[in-house]
Formats: sequence, structure tokens, C-alpha cells
Amino acid sequence: MDIAYDLMINEEIRDRECRLIDENGTQLGVMLTQKALALAEERGLDLAAIQPNARPPVCKLMDYDKYRYEQSRRERDNRKNQRVVEVKEVQLSATIAENDVQTKAKAAIRFLENGDKVRVSIRFRGRQITHSEIGLKVMQDFAARCAEVSVVERRPVMDGRNMIMILAPKAAKASFAEKKAARERANAETQEAQE
Repeated sequence: MDIAYDLMINEEIRDRECRLIDENGTQLGVMLTQKALALAEERGLDLAAIQPNARPPVCKLMDYDKYRYEQSRRERDNRKNQRVVEVKEVQLSATIAENDVQTKAKAAIRFLENGDKVRVSIRFRGRQITHSEIGLKVMQDFAARCAEVSVVERRPVMDGRNMIMILAPKAAKASFAEKKAARERANAETQEAQE
């Protein structure tokens, strides 16, 4: 349950007395809850228990509807700015041909450029498991082909009959010129704000 909708307000507060904070953040001290409710009604605000487990509970005068609206808006903005990183999979084999490796590497690079992680796996069939070093060489070659846009997040490891490696996209680094231009823009904006 969300904290924003979890606050006890007005008549829901059953304690005899509370420590009161006004809408500006100033402490008004410990007073009877009924007196605090009267003060809240007088100012056209709500009395909300922000720390109900304290002794005495801490209550604040606030516009509860406005508080709920701001909380929901903040949550919506956080969800909007969030990007879910997907893990795409590329399957290789120990006896894969050169053209197939190139095709799979292009697909992996495309996934990495879109910001997704890539799980590279090799399934060893039959007696191939006895020569896992061949699969390791294929994995290292594949990682080298994608090295320009990726970093190896998890080195190749055996997991039963599979060898698995995870590649993550490289963090986008701004060039020196881009950083300098951004600094100059920020300085210009602060100077305009001061004028």
C-alpha cells in the first residue's frame, strides 16, 4: 500500500494528544487532538498523522487532497522516466559458421545500441561437452566483435550443458566538446536567472 494514502487524517486520529507542526513546518508543540482539529478547521486544512507510532504522534496541518495529488503526480513522473532493461538472447553453437557469427553479432549490437542487455548462450550437444574450450573461444570472439558497444557483465560460465555470458551496453560517455557546451549553457542560464 502506498504511503501517500496511508496517512490517518482528521477524525481518524484517535490519540488524546499530538505533537503539532503547522503548514510552514513550525512546531507548535504538544496539544490536545481536539484543539489541533479545531485549529486545522479554522485554517481550512486537514490534520494528518505523519508519524502515528511516535509518542505522542506527530501530526501536521496540510491540504491532504493537494498532498495526495502531488504524490500521485510524482509517482507517475517516476514511472514515465523509468526504462525497463530487457535481456535479449543470442544462441550460438560450438561449431557455428563465420557468416552466422557475423549475423548474430549484428543482431546483438542492435540490441545493445537500443539499451538492452544480451545473454549469449551455447548449448553443447552430445560429446561437444568434452571440448568446452572450443565454446569458450567462440564466446570470446563474439565478445570481441561486440566490444565497441558493450562490456562483459558476466564472463562465460558453464551451466549444465550450456555456456552463458551476459553483455551489457557501454555507458554513453559525453565527449569533451559536449561537456563544455553543456557547462556553457548552464552558466548562461544561471546568468539570465540572476538578471
